[in-house]
Order: sequence, then structure tokens, then C-alpha cells
Amino acid sequence: MTEAGAIPDKWGGEAMNPTVEFFHSAIRTLVAERLAASGKTWEEAVIDPSLELTQEDFVRIEADMLATGYRFEASAQVSAVEEPDKYKPEAAIADTGSQPRDEQGRLVVGTGDNVFQAKGDVTGTARLISTVDVVMEMLLEGVPENTIAVIDDSGGTLTAPILEGFAGVVCMGGTIRSHLGILTREYNIPCLMAADLDGLREGDTVLVEYSKPAADAYAERDDSARPRIIKVD
Repeated sequence: MTEAGAIPDKWGGEAMNPTVEFFHSAIRTLVAERLAASGKTWEEAVIDPSLELTQEDFVRIEADMLATGYRFEASAQVSAVEEPDKYKPEAAIADTGSQPRDEQGRLVVGTGDNVFQAKGDVTGTARLISTVDVVMEMLLEGVPENTIAVIDDSGGTLTAPILEGFAGVVCMGGTIRSHLGILTREYNIPCLMAADLDGLREGDTVLVEYSKPAADAYAERDDSARPRIIKVD
């Protein structure tokens, strides 16, 4: 049995990212303070309801983190709409005017991480889908043929009702392990995640290199190996 006010040394290593490390450190500090003030042993404290962490504790820790200037990445559009002070602004499509060209002289308007290796590349029409109104229109009237859906919401919930109608997906956020990545893999719809876009516009005809190998979720990013989004019109 541990001594009164002493916490067993069993926390493990550092967290994988600063957000988790901030929360872990704050929680450990709070637990240590309350345990010391209680005068109880660790074994007594962990079964004492009066020492349980509360929702107010976590709200305060989150507020402390946001006070540092940190903002969350929004995985769903509704998050940024309902709590804009907590989330980074939605990413916009850049237009630097200095896009590179491919071997045939065509503009390369983006790159991304391939969720899975498709049998072939896909050519289609880029359509920006970021609002419920656009989704409802396509749900009622049908998804236009050969739509390459350009999405900023990696949560997948927004486009789930019309996902099967897409010829391909390009998502500006998330990772290949995001909800949208999982859904497109299950539906066998080619998809690039974490896409960097430059000069892509609504209605552009693009070729997306979905036939390139799938991204490795645990490897360092290699920009030279990322599948490209090429403007062909």
C-alpha cells in the first residue's frame, strides 16, 4: 500500500502530441493536489467518490489550454460553426498563381494522401461540398455524374447520405484514418485526405492519381510521392 498522499509511479511516457500532453499533465497535477490534500492513500483515494474528477474540472483544463492560443482542428463543420472560439478557421483553397506543371504541361492544383490504391486514376468534375444545402440539393436531385467531391469536413457525417454517388473524394483535412477515410475505403470510393490545394476551382475537370500507393499512416510525409490532382481542361 502506498503512503498517504503518494501517487504510484505508473504514468508511462510522454503523449504523442502537445494537446494530449497538456491534458495529461494538467490532470496529473490536479490529482496530485487533491490526493495530498485528502490525506488518503492512493488505494483509498481511487474509490472515494468525493475525489472524482468532474465535468467542471475538464472544462477548466480546456479553457486553460485555449488561453494559450491553441485552437482545435475541426473534424466536423458544425464544430466550428457552434464554437468558433475553440476551432481554427476552415481552410480555404489557395490560389498562388505559381502552380507546378506535370510532364504534359498541365497545372497541378493539389496533392493528397491516398486512402487506398485504386485500380486506376479518375477524371471528373471538381465540386465543392461544404454545406448542408449543397448536400440536400444532391440528395434530392442526384449527384452529378463524374463528381470529384472536394470536402473540408473529415468527419464524414456531412456527405454520408450521398457518398456512394461520388466518383472520387478529395478532403482538405484529416488523415487516412479519419472517419471520411474509413467510409470511402469501405465504399471503395477513391479518396485523398489532408489535401493541399492551390488554384482548384468549382467545375474544373481534374485527373486525380488514385492509382498511386496508399499513404503509410506511420511514415513521415513525402511530398514528392503524394498523388497529384491535375487540371485537364
